Amino acid sequence: MLLAFVTLLLVLATRPAQCHQQSYDVVRNFHAAADGKTDDAKAFLAAWKAACSDEARPVVVVPGGRTFLLSQVTFQGPCKSPITIQLDGRIVAPNRIWTTQPANLLVFHGVDSLTLDGNGEIDGRGAIWWDCYNHKRCNARPILLAFSFCDHLRVTRIRLTNSADKHMTLFRCSQALVDGVSIAAPPDSPNTDGITVASSNHTVISNCSIRSGDDCVSILSQTRNVTVTRSTCGPGHGISVGSLGRSESAVVEQIVVTNCSFVGTMNGVRIKSWQGGKGYAKGFLFAGLNMTGVQYPIVIDQFYCPQGNCPVKPGGVAITDARFIDIQGTSSRQEAIRLLCSQSVHCHGIYLSNVNLSWVNHTAPSNATILNAHGTTEGVVVPKIQFLQPL
Repeated sequence: MLLAFVTLLLVLATRPAQCHQQSYDVVRNFHAAADGKTDDAKAFLAAWKAACSDEARPVVVVPGGRTFLLSQVTFQGPCKSPITIQLDGRIVAPNRIWTTQPANLLVFHGVDSLTLDGNGEIDGRGAIWWDCYNHKRCNARPILLAFSFCDHLRVTRIRLTNSADKHMTLFRCSQALVDGVSIAAPPDSPNTDGITVASSNHTVISNCSIRSGDDCVSILSQTRNVTVTRSTCGPGHGISVGSLGRSESAVVEQIVVTNCSFVGTMNGVRIKSWQGGKGYAKGFLFAGLNMTGVQYPIVIDQFYCPQGNCPVKPGGVAITDARFIDIQGTSSRQEAIRLLCSQSVHCHGIYLSNVNLSWVNHTAPSNATILNAHGTTEGVVVPKIQFLQPL
């Protein structure tokens, strides 16, 4: 017994001391005004500089019950340790037109193992920008929150509202998790996408609520292994892959959208590419989805041309292996499914099973438009699909 006790004392004596996790409060430690009128960018950057140099997993605290005005800020890595930003207060953008160039309000660049969490909000005050854009006075509008080259990123619980342009972008990020985030902008706010993922891999978006004037989630080229699950979309333009192939050779692989709801959106799930594009998009699973009054619940469009009057071009992004399983609900138009594929590059490997989409408030059945698509159906599929036979 004595020997065991002595051994325990030796183990405790030789165990490394636990690192003390330092908090950096932007108000208490760095004197942010937190009045919603004074630019607090310097205080935030000072807190970031101190935390980024800390090797003991520091926390930057943005306290609740306060409003912080921030001008354009970039939080630069790499840092010496994983950092948590505890955002419980409200951050607001300047309520004026503050740039004429492409810009982001808040940027995290080259920061690995970053966590942005809390009950707080980032408000882009986008109304002034939307009016400027609609009256053709603004060519460029700022994105609200951008992450670039940030691996092992976690963004949880925060709220993003009224961005001038896109709300959140992930570029060249690997192993990112966005969970429990709420995004809200009016349905007529232009290009206010919720979350845009580009040139990234292994991204999970879960338990999010997204209401916007554009895509709830958009997945762009050079992106692999994205999962969107247990999230709601609407109003907005749906969850979209693309547009692809306008100026790049598209590469998109392994996209999964499961257990999501769409309410009053323009589209449900959509793959869109430009005529004449190059590259490929393959490996899609859309499953367990509920549609309520969605204009076009299921869309593949190899003729994407939002402005109209696009010239006819041969070729296209090759779209293959797209599965649509257990999708139920209503469309607000009779044409519930649109699979529009190029004459020169057909779509292959399209599969539908247990799909039931009715035309809301109508006794007439919904229908589908199928062009140059090869695939199969299994079980109940409404509206009826007439595929070209698989090759």
